[in-house]
Amino acid sequence: MTVLPAALRRVGVLTALCLALGIAQSAYAEMYDMPPEGSDVVGKLQHIHTKASDTFVALARRYDVGYRELRLANPNVDPWLPGDGTPLVVPTRYVLPDAPRKGVVINLPEMRLYFYPPANSEYAGKVFTFPIGIGREGWSTPLGETKISQKIPNPTWTPPASIKAEHAKNGDPLPDVVAAGPDNPLGQYALRLALPSYLIHGTNKPAGIGMKVSHGCIRLFPDDIKKLFSMASVGMPVDIVSQPYKIGWDSDHLVMEAHPPDADGDAPVKSYTPWVQELIAATEDRPKTPVDWHVAESVARQADGIPEPIGGPDAAVRDAHPAADDPAADTSNSESDEGSDAQTGNADPYAQG
Repeated sequence: MTVLPAALRRVGVLTALCLALGIAQSAYAEMYDMPPEGSDVVGKLQHIHTKASDTFVALARRYDVGYRELRLANPNVDPWLPGDGTPLVVPTRYVLPDAPRKGVVINLPEMRLYFYPPANSEYAGKVFTFPIGIGREGWSTPLGETKISQKIPNPTWTPPASIKAEHAKNGDPLPDVVAAGPDNPLGQYALRLALPSYLIHGTNKPAGIGMKVSHGCIRLFPDDIKKLFSMASVGMPVDIVSQPYKIGWDSDHLVMEAHPPDADGDAPVKSYTPWVQELIAATEDRPKTPVDWHVAESVARQADGIPEPIGGPDAAVRDAHPAADDPAADTSNSESDEGSDAQTGNADPYAQG
C-alpha cells in the first residue's frame, strides 16, 4: 500500500505505453485441474518468441506471471529490449506448495498465491494460481495461518501515520483518506485478513506485481483480484508460507522447483539444509526412489523457478537443465499462442522420444 519508488514509476509508465500500443492484458487465467492423488505438479512451460515491442512488464501481465519470474527464467535477456524473435521461457509450470490444499496458500519466496476452491464451488477440483507483489524491506509480509475476515469492493484507503510520514518525506504527501477509484492503491477489490492491518488487494500500479513493493499487504493484478474476490468467502483459511524449495511428485518422477530464499533474486543459496530436508521428506513414502543429488544441487543453486525432474526411473542420466525443446515445454509465438492448452497441460512431460 505505497506509491512505487521512482524506478518503479518508470515501470508503470512503460506498462501504460505498452498497453496503449495494444498489448493484451492477462490473456491467461491460471486455472488447472487438481493433480491426481500422489501428484503435486500442474501447468506447462511455455516457450515463445518475443516481438520487437515486447517488454517483460507487458509480457508478465499478458501471461499472468510476475516480473521477477520472467527475469529468473530468462537471465540473459534484456527485460526492456528483448528484441524481435528472441526465445523466451514463460514459467507456468508449478509444484504445489507443501500446505493443506484448501482456501488460499501464499508462498512468499515464490511471490505466488494458490487458491483451492471449496467442494461446493463450481470450480471444485481446480486450482488457481496468481502472481503477487509482497512487502518490501522493512515492511515484510508476515508468515502464518489466518483467514479472510471481510470482503470489500471499491475500498477506500486510510493510510496510517507511518506511511503518511514516509510519503511526506519523499515529497509525495497523502490525504487522510484515498477515495475509491483509479488513484486508489488498493485497486477495486480487497480481502481483509484476520491479521491486523493486512489485506489481499488489487493495485493501480500493476507493474509492481512480482516485486517487493508493498507495506506488507499482498497485491494482485486487477483481473486476478477480481477473479479471486468472486470465489473467496469470509472465514476462508489463508496460509502464508515460506517455501523457496518445493519438491513433489509428477506421477513417478520426483520434481524440484527452487526460488531465491530472500524473494529478491539476488542472494545465493547460503545453506543446503532446507532443500535437503524437503527432499528427504518428499521421498519418505517412496524411499527406494533413485535421486540424482547432483541435479538437485544444480536446481537449488540456479533457483530459476522452473520445475526440474531430480528423481525417478531415469534420475541417474537426466541433465540438470532441459533444453528449450524439452517435451515439457509449449513452443509458440508471443502473438499467436492464445489458443494453446497452457491452462490444462497435465500430460507427462518427461516421456522421451
